[in-house]
Amino acid sequence: MDIQELEKNLKVKFNNPDLLMTAVTHRSYLNENRDFHLPHNERLEFLGDAVLELISTRYLYENYPHPEGELTNFRSALVNYRMLSEIARKLKVEDFLLMSKGEAKDTGRARQVILANALEAIIGAIYLDLGYEAAKEFVLRDIVVELPLIINAGSYLDPKSKLQEIVQDKQGITPTYQVISEQGPDHDKVFLVGVYIGNTKVGEGRGPSKQEAEVSAAENALKENQF
Repeated sequence: MDIQELEKNLKVKFNNPDLLMTAVTHRSYLNENRDFHLPHNERLEFLGDAVLELISTRYLYENYPHPEGELTNFRSALVNYRMLSEIARKLKVEDFLLMSKGEAKDTGRARQVILANALEAIIGAIYLDLGYEAAKEFVLRDIVVELPLIINAGSYLDPKSKLQEIVQDKQGITPTYQVISEQGPDHDKVFLVGVYIGNTKVGEGRGPSKQEAEVSAAENALKENQF
């Protein structure tokens, strides 16, 4: 792996490149490469998550005079795994991930989570190697820069919140969700959930948890209906 190429993508020069290498090492890689000289990235991810939250929270506090609830929604939309995985892809982090052969084949939600975790680990690595100001510069330049687009597009409202807002405004009732079916073993379940306005089903969605299936159902309802 050419770690210097990743440094160029990130616009960060490390004193200790092993920290950056650790940040892109998934746990599964060590299962297949027992003699690898570095640990996996979960401890760096833990640290980077806290650093990212502090930097983004302070930026929101200093630049957006909104109520606490709205600031929380802004931050959630900025640092969720979907957004972080998109940013990681823009920075071509995916090209440098060290994973098992099995993980490397998965390109769905699991890959998004791995990418988001790697980006948080990179933030942790920058913080450890170069300090808070360097981490802040990276977060503001490559992550917080997405905030205006998030706010202008209203994407800080998750699909469930959007659907509820629209339906309550137009019909004066709150959508409800019901599990239609569950498939698969306990460790790998897939839930099918329906979203209803009154007794009318307006959307369905699948997901590995009830909550994610509800979000998917609300998203599909928004796409398929004109309220």
